Amino acid sequence: MADKPIRTDKTTAVAELTENFRSAGATVLTEYRGLTVSQLTQLRRSLGKETTYTVAKNTLAKRAAADAGISGLDELFTGPTALTFVSGDVVEAAKGLRDFAKSNPKLVIKGGVFEGKAISAAEVTKLADLESREVLLAKLAGAMKGNLSKAAALFQAPLSKTARLAAALQDKREKEGAEAA
Repeated sequence: MADKPIRTDKTTAVAELTENFRSAGATVLTEYRGLTVSQLTQLRRSLGKETTYTVAKNTLAKRAAADAGISGLDELFTGPTALTFVSGDVVEAAKGLRDFAKSNPKLVIKGGVFEGKAISAAEVTKLADLESREVLLAKLAGAMKGNLSKAAALFQAPLSKTARLAAALQDKREKEGAEAA
């Protein structure tokens, strides 16, 4: 009878982790060995409101990942593991983890899941090196505006050339008329 509450707790924990795996845009696995509670609290705050940093048992996390249909993470579930579930901007969360790991070398990024595929720690770092979503959208808008301006100038070119040609012909006729008179 003592096992039933524990199994219920484990079942609940696995269900919660499975839902987090399914709903997150990305999940990053880290090893937090040696970090203090205040450092972990600081990390959670730096990741923002749309990112959840959860410490989980490896066996429960493995089962939850399998239930969520995610494969390729089994070798990452060694040692103390914390899961970063990212619901918002993946790049911002990866930057937060990378920057925190630089200032606290005890935090080790193991790898993760992005869009349903397992990624390595190096790929998480590559995500962190990307510019934020807002910057990329601004660059895209600028490029589109530039192309539209070029197109507008291209469409106006024949009209302005025709107008210049007509003005040149008129000047030539006036000049010829003045010479003939």
